[in-house]
Amino acid sequence: MKQASRINRRNDVRAAAPSPERKSPRGVFVRRVLVSTLGAALVIQPLAALAPQLPGAMSILSPVGRAEAASSKLTVVSQEMITSGAQRIDYLWKGMRSGASVQSNIHVIKIDLNDPHVSLNAINGKQGVVTGRSSVLNMAKNAGAVAGINADYFQTASSDGAPMGAQISGGSLLVSPMQLTGMYMFGVTKDRKAVIDRYAFQGSVTAGDGSTFALSGMNQSSYTTEFPTKGYSHANALYLYTSAWTEASRPAGASYATPTEVLVQGGVVQQISEGSALQTTPPADGFILRAHGTAAAYVREHLQIGQPVSADYRLQSLTTQQTVDPASFETMVGGHTILVENGKAAAFSRSVSSISGSSARSRTAGGYSADGRTVYLVTAEDNGSSSGLTLAELQSVLVELGVSKAVNFDGGGSTTMVARPLGEFGLQLGHPTEYGTTMRQVSNGLGVFTSAPQGAIKGIKASGSGVLFLGQSAAYELKAYDQYYNPLDPAGLGASWSAQGIAGSWSGNTFTASKTGTGSITVKSGSATDKLPVVVVGSDAIQSLKIGTAQGALEAGTQLDVPVTATLKDGGTYTLPSEAVKWEFRGFTAARSGDKLTVQSVSEGAQVGYAIARYDGFSALLTLAKGSGSRQLADFDKLQPAFSFTSTAGVTGSAQLTSGLAAENGTGALSLGYDFTSGSTDTRAAYASFGAGVPIDGQPTSLSVDVFGDASLNWARAELTDAAGAKHLLTLSKAVDWTGWRTIKVPLSESGTAVKYPVKLTRLYVASLKDGADERAAAGTIAFDNVSVDAPASVPEPAKAKIEMRAGSKTAMIDGKTTALDSAPYIQNGVTYLPLRFVASSLGSTVDYEAASKRVSVLRGAKLLELVIGSKDLVVNGVRAAAPAAPIERGGRTLVPIRVVSEQMGLSVKWDGATKRITVE
Repeated sequence: MKQASRINRRNDVRAAAPSPERKSPRGVFVRRVLVSTLGAALVIQPLAALAPQLPGAMSILSPVGRAEAASSKLTVVSQEMITSGAQRIDYLWKGMRSGASVQSNIHVIKIDLNDPHVSLNAINGKQGVVTGRSSVLNMAKNAGAVAGINADYFQTASSDGAPMGAQISGGSLLVSPMQLTGMYMFGVTKDRKAVIDRYAFQGSVTAGDGSTFALSGMNQSSYTTEFPTKGYSHANALYLYTSAWTEASRPAGASYATPTEVLVQGGVVQQISEGSALQTTPPADGFILRAHGTAAAYVREHLQIGQPVSADYRLQSLTTQQTVDPASFETMVGGHTILVENGKAAAFSRSVSSISGSSARSRTAGGYSADGRTVYLVTAEDNGSSSGLTLAELQSVLVELGVSKAVNFDGGGSTTMVARPLGEFGLQLGHPTEYGTTMRQVSNGLGVFTSAPQGAIKGIKASGSGVLFLGQSAAYELKAYDQYYNPLDPAGLGASWSAQGIAGSWSGNTFTASKTGTGSITVKSGSATDKLPVVVVGSDAIQSLKIGTAQGALEAGTQLDVPVTATLKDGGTYTLPSEAVKWEFRGFTAARSGDKLTVQSVSEGAQVGYAIARYDGFSALLTLAKGSGSRQLADFDKLQPAFSFTSTAGVTGSAQLTSGLAAENGTGALSLGYDFTSGSTDTRAAYASFGAGVPIDGQPTSLSVDVFGDASLNWARAELTDAAGAKHLLTLSKAVDWTGWRTIKVPLSESGTAVKYPVKLTRLYVASLKDGADERAAAGTIAFDNVSVDAPASVPEPAKAKIEMRAGSKTAMIDGKTTALDSAPYIQNGVTYLPLRFVASSLGSTVDYEAASKRVSVLRGAKLLELVIGSKDLVVNGVRAAAPAAPIERGGRTLVPIRVVSEQMGLSVKWDGATKRITVE
């Protein structure tokens, strides 16, 4: 029996280093991301000037005054009408958590119930059916909504998955609330007023002989009741199931209460099945009664085939004790604890430990204004640089938004917002979920609907990417909307395009960026215009560049996949278009096609080669060496290391060879089946164990595995054991959210601890952590194939020498031999500067100077260091770092702070303050 308190949630563990597989989870949200992170001045208010033309729109369009106050934690980032009476507003929240500064993207759909054209209603995977889970996007599309969020909690361990709270759709009660303490519900009455309250179900059936028996619930899953007594929900109870319940079992997991069922159609008993379930589903013009114990006895004594029977039910407010006719509500969905009461943070009405209340997670909430006429549907994003919210932080956000009363909806991996962008006909995911673009299957949601007729054209909109990179070509589209902010077909509307503040060229509606900067794209049609804020990302916004392949073989014919990923200073991650990246090759020649490089020839005598990727001058290094390359460990065809199934306590499953999965390398694969249901540990895992381990020669830098996913959202991992016996856990995926094959490459540094070589592969496995386990499938099967490592040959050691210099002197010693310096070491403002070219060249480094940008490049071994004279920023192997002081130019020579030489070039530097002697070696 699953406890009702076991509500869905997801683990919040962060990866030590971002995985390449997550390289662009936010790509579909680039317009919002760019505005919030790269241009504080770009506050999108495209409709504010138009609002007065539509009665009632101004109250929706105006940002919340409190959110714009100087002391506020919230800043308006963008706002846009969805439809008449409904607007989306995005905020950036900043706060402190455990002494550190954090931020979170907050998304709000603000609904004016005074507008007659907008309405709210519960949405399901199939309208009118409460047992089919689906994504919010599918729910909203199927229902014809223009926006929506996820709503109620549900028991993920139950196959029927009905919502835990009440659901009213279009005035009809579809689900009764579970008998749980402190659970609030959100509703909108027929007179268009929002209500948040706790409700209980009341009902009874009346037999033809006039006798009655109380109903315990309607279309509800099996659970443990908390009031008026604790116990099994369906024991000694009578439940009513309608056509909204399509599952064969009524309900799943209720074997403790053998059913007696009654089919009622047209108000007359048609069939009675004593001691077993009826082999049919409830009819549209009737219902099925499920009885057990005392309720079954009532059925035997008072119900007969052919006799009339009726059912009557209602809700009761647990606050006022008044009964409520469900038909007086337009809609209702369930939630969890109260969050805000009378405009202030409220004491939680129920323990929040089971929903990770004190952890920063994605959150969903619903609330309304003091008069009940303005509804706020709110989500907080936990993805990338947006760190989610604790429940206490969510309360403060809601209060700051001006919400008078609010309830917490299902959060974590369930948090989803979808909306139709202005001028668009289709719905889109409004922001990343905790899984990126993957949307969790949930029990229900709350949809926003419009009944507005098609109106006269009101405006046009430029649609396209708000983030561009140099050399990138992007197509833009003209969109149009009517007086009710609903989309119109722009066919027949001529469009002319231009760019302001950013440089580039146009070909029709396609813009190719040629210079970095912040500006806008403008579309004009007749007398109407619209501007789309655009940023062409420059190197100053980049924190790091990463090449998709870590190392390669320095051999003619070698083919390498080299997508380049840029991580911006705010944490946003983008895969650069191949045309935006410039390459330099040293020690070999290569041909480039998109994101692929093919080595054509190797320079005579070269033992190591370098491919340097640059974007707007920002560099990343790919090292190629003789003997480097991928080394296969197992393909489960010819290479079949012995393995066996092992697990944590109570977990069952199997590990076996399988075929027919269409793996690229042959037909064999390692299939790992698992069932965590009876597991007894906090972390439950099923392992394919390789005994003493599969030995791996050399010093591999990364592990590559093909994983056949089962969309279980469980973790997939590999375990390596090093020469010291230490275990290194490599996370292949924190959420297996796909089906079919996917190749995953993960660096050995992902384990977060130093590796002592050689290593061996000891286990491949699937795992589920305690926190968030109920969001993941308890049983399933994944498969592994083509296990390999990138095993680079060692890069030749750079030359070693002992250099001795004295501050102010142009004479130096190299391994005891005197030599003259063009520029002496120099002390300025307490910082000692060394002549970079002399030091680097003396130690076997290659030094280049690019005069236009004043960039100095030092290539030594497998490290590329780049500095710009006058800037404290430096780049080491694609990662931006800060120097203690900026490099300077003196006498035509570049001098760098002594700490740059020691910390970034990996050299030993000694300073004798008494003699001002500097020793580098």
